[in-house]
Amino acid sequence: MTEPEPSLPDLAKRVRRLERLLGGHPTPPAASGPTSPNDADTFWVLAGLAERGLDGVVTYAGSVTSPDGPVHWQMSHATATLLELDWTSLAAALGALGHPVRLRILQLIARGEATSAADLAEVADLGSTGQIYHHLRQLVAAGWLRATTRGHHQVPPERLIPLLVVLAASTS
Repeated sequence: MTEPEPSLPDLAKRVRRLERLLGGHPTPPAASGPTSPNDADTFWVLAGLAERGLDGVVTYAGSVTSPDGPVHWQMSHATATLLELDWTSLAAALGALGHPVRLRILQLIARGEATSAADLAEVADLGSTGQIYHHLRQLVAAGWLRATTRGHHQVPPERLIPLLVVLAASTS
């Protein structure tokens, strides 16, 4: 017995699933938009939230293999809570990301390419050792970095996915 030929909609669905698995994220059709989860294949996260009866939430999650090992993380916040939050209380954390050198330092540390001030001092365009220490202190104070052994730093595992979410949201 031979299997029937897949239909065009079945093939399109399979292609979208493969694109997602390979890192591609097809743009949803303009008619459905990002707030209308009509296509459960494209909006699989929203479909999962709906299945759990969750409405009015912002959810983000990720799975990353970092230099320190795998990180799997998810978080949900009630939309009402986020809208009522004193956004100015987030200025230090967001402000720490507002400098190109600090972003580059975070990137190098997150990739495992440089973890100490001495490593960072060897990278062009990051400034003097004193400037690097200044940036490291700001990133540690904001919670984006954690000091580890002997002057080395890491992006704390619980902050890696949120950091990547901020960066991903900034590319949209």
